[in-house]
Amino acid sequence: MSVAGLHIRPQVVVLLWLSLLGFTVGSSVKVRAQERPYFVTYSQELEEPGNLDIESFNVVGNPKNGNAFMGSDAELEYGVKTWWTTEFYLDGQATASESTIFTGFRWENRVRPWVGEHWINPVFYAELEDTSADKTLREVVGHDGNDDMLIPNGLAHRNIEREIELKLILGSNVRGWNISENFITEKNFQNGNPWEFGYAFGVSRPLKLAASANECTFCAEKFQAGAELYGGLGDTRGFGTSLTSQYFGPTFNWTAPNGMTIGMSPQFGLNSYSIPFLFRFSVTYEIEQVLSRFHR
Repeated sequence: MSVAGLHIRPQVVVLLWLSLLGFTVGSSVKVRAQERPYFVTYSQELEEPGNLDIESFNVVGNPKNGNAFMGSDAELEYGVKTWWTTEFYLDGQATASESTIFTGFRWENRVRPWVGEHWINPVFYAELEDTSADKTLREVVGHDGNDDMLIPNGLAHRNIEREIELKLILGSNVRGWNISENFITEKNFQNGNPWEFGYAFGVSRPLKLAASANECTFCAEKFQAGAELYGGLGDTRGFGTSLTSQYFGPTFNWTAPNGMTIGMSPQFGLNSYSIPFLFRFSVTYEIEQVLSRFHR
């Protein structure tokens, strides 16, 4: 398989097995709500208690003076309580002319202190990471940039990053629009690295707010559109946008009647420190009350 000149070896299929599992159950899934069409930004919305999301997020890029790559993660997102969602990731990447490798795992938790809808809805996010040579680019912090993608897999894979990532997520719903802001801080506990900072900002809206009287596949309320802006904000040695990468792009998704959501986003680097172009795409399935299915 080739994407934008990148040859994807068969091993990468292992990273997407959760999506294939979701396909087998998709016909019995009911959708509670559309997924927001974000790839980096988090909204204030949590998973419904007892529901399981099976997700695959992917990014294809071609850094300046480097080899094209595809970063992928397979995710399990579970609603523990109304105010608590937990998620587990398996990450991997394939780089042209190099290798396809498993890059590690991550475990995140999101807690919403105030139940119900408010003018601004805060969510607290904490994630533990054990990765190396990661190219999923699910966030950009510190001075992450194009040159980080130039390190050969053989060298990058030796540098294990054990990190904690914290986010303050703020989200609002205004007249059908979702407005979400994330402030990100991350600490690599290897070799005394400083705290790094980043941000993400997203807006989105369904193309139509009112649902049709009859079930439909490609009607306007099945589509959402928006945009994301995100990038690094330096670290404790120097806060700001100097020598940081910044990205912007439109985002889209479509939710099928069987519960599958497909998303995509072309994203553009805004300065010379950034990767010039990224293409992101995702597949998500939701299974309602997954544990109750084993008690029948």
